[in-house]
Amino acid sequence: MHNIAPPLHLPHPLPDPPGIPEPIDQPYCGVLHLAVDATDVDRGIFRVREIIPVTGAGELVLLYPKWLPGFHAPQAPIELFAGLCVHAGGRDLRWRRHPVTVNAFAIDVPDGVDAIEAEFQFLSPTDPAQGRVLCTPDMLCLPWNTSVLYPAGHYARGIMVDASLTIPPGWQAACALAVLDHADGTIRFERTALDTLVDSPVLAGRHVRREALDDQVSLTIVADEPHLLGATPEQIDAHRAVVEQADRLFRSRPFDRFEMLLALSETLTSVGIEHHRSFEAVSIPGYFRDWSDNAARRDTVSHEYVHSWNGKHRRGADSWTPCFEKPIRNSLMWVYEGQTQYWTHILSARSGLWSAEQALGALAFTAARYDVRAGSRWRPTIDTTRDPIIAARAPLPWTSWQRSEDYYAEGALIWLDVDTRLRELSGDTRSLDDFVRIFFAAAPGDWSTYTYEFDEVVDTLNGIAPFDWQGVFAAQLIETHEHAPLAGLERGGYRLVYRDYPSAYQTSFEGVFGQIDLTHSIGLAVTPEGKIADVLCLSGRPHAGH
Repeated sequence: MHNIAPPLHLPHPLPDPPGIPEPIDQPYCGVLHLAVDATDVDRGIFRVREIIPVTGAGELVLLYPKWLPGFHAPQAPIELFAGLCVHAGGRDLRWRRHPVTVNAFAIDVPDGVDAIEAEFQFLSPTDPAQGRVLCTPDMLCLPWNTSVLYPAGHYARGIMVDASLTIPPGWQAACALAVLDHADGTIRFERTALDTLVDSPVLAGRHVRREALDDQVSLTIVADEPHLLGATPEQIDAHRAVVEQADRLFRSRPFDRFEMLLALSETLTSVGIEHHRSFEAVSIPGYFRDWSDNAARRDTVSHEYVHSWNGKHRRGADSWTPCFEKPIRNSLMWVYEGQTQYWTHILSARSGLWSAEQALGALAFTAARYDVRAGSRWRPTIDTTRDPIIAARAPLPWTSWQRSEDYYAEGALIWLDVDTRLRELSGDTRSLDDFVRIFFAAAPGDWSTYTYEFDEVVDTLNGIAPFDWQGVFAAQLIETHEHAPLAGLERGGYRLVYRDYPSAYQTSFEGVFGQIDLTHSIGLAVTPEGKIADVLCLSGRPHAGH
């Protein structure tokens, strides 16, 4: 018989390193001066110079923004941050990266110094595999979070910033921040709080078209080539109608001005990101030129504009944090994104961005896709609100089984259910329109953020039409289910049917996104080149077999 001797030594963990200073809600000791030079567009290098006031000697911790509201996740591109040098009083200062929090930098401030100067670069990816491409020789998008360090221990709203941006000669730029002056290619913006700055990206380029949609809302289009800016009056009118229809729906505006920032590029990374007084969207180069073929890409404007009300003006309490270091929790994303997705379909149809047939086709496409996905049998919809943190929108091998941010599409179907229930309960005198006019109401010019919790959603609905709304949401969100929530579709007088040819919307979707969707025939989605892009998991779980 053999004995196994215990090891002579058992290791023990080291103590945790000191944490990051907790944020406090009081004004910072001075104003940060931030200057970004974005003229090196051939290489996509943004050069940053920052002057940061200090109160005296001691350790100062600077943070690179990490948890970003529009991404619902920690999305700081710290791997693209480079070249940090810190100076004060004519001498170089040594910096130390925090041993655990890699977006935190500590600097020992010497005596007799009232400000330090930090210089660094943000390196825009030169290939999509490296991250989001933000710069080309003809255009750039500057999300300020990529180009700022801020002192730890403070609410972002308590840190004031004087920011400037230098762009190449002959370029034009648009931003929700007011411009103080623009000389020699340098734009100086109004002094603003750090949280507002990070929420106010800049879109700039060589080929620019600007359209005033009304006295508060503007559409700025930047394109790879001048001819791609050639929108017809009817196409601009459809975007103007989004604004008009949103006014009819919400009957108030949670902003003093709004900038729709639309880039048309095959190089910049495709994206749609909401902000309180703007959005940044990168769409296909032929957005206007190939209008009749790209319906599946025309809902971005509606979606991101609705977010000014839903997600920015009103936000789930656990999705708001005092600074960009505190984790975001997404338990109410089925309201934030799910209801926004519902109104995206409605406003796209009402504005003319979509025809009625395209809107119904988009709804049918969503309902059919999620009705056959097996992931809902093991994973409730509420759990998918954590997907931005779990998967960070990376490609997944078994989407139909794993699920991926299904609170968007299934959330829209849930809100269709709520809308039709309200109509049924009230004898067709009340609807979800009444909910948004109460829940998202804003005082003129007030673009504050007001948080809410689940009970306020339920109470508002009960004030419109009493019902067991808590039970409705529990069944839809917390319970697992065999099929998509289609009760609202059926209550609205429709049913999901399958034909032997694709709808006009599906044809557009396949063309725009480069996939042939054969989910409901052989259970595959493939690229035109024959590469399998997705496989439907029919049996309930992927397993080996013949």
